[in-house]
Amino acid sequence: MTEHYIPRSLEPVLARALREFPVVVLIGPRQSGKTTLLQHTIGARIPVISLEPPDVRAAALGDPRGFLDFYGTPVAYDEVQYAADLLPYIKERVDARRDQPGQYILTGSQNLLLMQQVTESLAGRAAVLKLLPLTQREIAGEPDRPLPWEVARPLTPPVAPAAGEVWSQILRGCYPELIKNPTREARLWQASYVQTYLERDVRNLRNIGDLTLFQTFLRSLAGRSAGLLNLSDLARDVGIAVNTARDWLAILEASFQIFLLRPYHVNLGKRLVKSPKVYFTDTGLLCYLVGLREAEHAANGPMGGALLENWVVAELYKTSLHRGEEPAIYFWRTAAGAEVDVIVETAAALIPVEIKASATVRPAMTHGIAGFRRDFGDRAAPGYVIHPGPAPLPLGGGTLAWPLAAL
Repeated sequence: MTEHYIPRSLEPVLARALREFPVVVLIGPRQSGKTTLLQHTIGARIPVISLEPPDVRAAALGDPRGFLDFYGTPVAYDEVQYAADLLPYIKERVDARRDQPGQYILTGSQNLLLMQQVTESLAGRAAVLKLLPLTQREIAGEPDRPLPWEVARPLTPPVAPAAGEVWSQILRGCYPELIKNPTREARLWQASYVQTYLERDVRNLRNIGDLTLFQTFLRSLAGRSAGLLNLSDLARDVGIAVNTARDWLAILEASFQIFLLRPYHVNLGKRLVKSPKVYFTDTGLLCYLVGLREAEHAANGPMGGALLENWVVAELYKTSLHRGEEPAIYFWRTAAGAEVDVIVETAAALIPVEIKASATVRPAMTHGIAGFRRDFGDRAAPGYVIHPGPAPLPLGGGTLAWPLAAL
């Protein structure tokens, strides 16, 4: 077992994929724990070969068939985007033994380029799994803990840390390195992470000449977290063309630094907002980018509400991906101003979720949920108001206030 291993929700999904697919692709941002998860799941029985060192990369690209012959199968190739030209040769070998699962495990930290190449070379042959920074249930040692709406409504939530501890977590973020080493200086680690990300992932994904300007774009986007994405305004503030802003946004998505939440659309005869909202995968890096250093300043400053919303939405997003599922989460906002922060689409119902920064909950906080339920009728569940308070409370109409620390 890997030392200081934190159990991940994706572990049983990965193990199952290895039993069912000849190729398993595990992708996610740098330092999210891909290699650690892999080593814990497969143990010492499968070699893990990193393709990042230049000499290994040169050997792989210089003689692909000889390289694959040397290591045989089963084998795991780490950071495969550095030698993506191996993929057609892997396809060649997999096609000769399509009925044999678990032949190749490929990991990578760049979604866009790698997925294009996987789609072209390994369509139908590979399971693609995504690992992001830790969820709160993983940090708590409960990787299989259900979300509140996935069980019968309990009278009391799981034992939860105080809201102040949650704000400290928001500031520190959820990358495994910082969770496993609580005394490590978070800002120094985050500064190093951003610099490494800029110099490696960004340069590999696009030929960007001015990394300083890209970093300005990244910080400007951080200041808009949890807000509607307006590329024209963003481009104007940074001093770049809209097409450049669109390309750079795609880079951030492809390298798992941000994700976009789409509006929930159905034909109800109402004008609905169509722009997506932007969120950062990790609130620690978000706080670093906007210059927040203290949990108290994060909680009480002008970005407090946006940070809390980002934390909750990212938690839901990561939880779905770590189950091997694509997140079925959206937001709802009409042109008239009615809105719900998150709509969780399940097979049984649409779950409206509001996120409030106030620890004192009031029935008025359910106004958006009530509007959504009027429009969607029986399809809409009573919903939840996630808040920093210590306990669940009924808010009328079946809506429940739920402590964010127990999400």
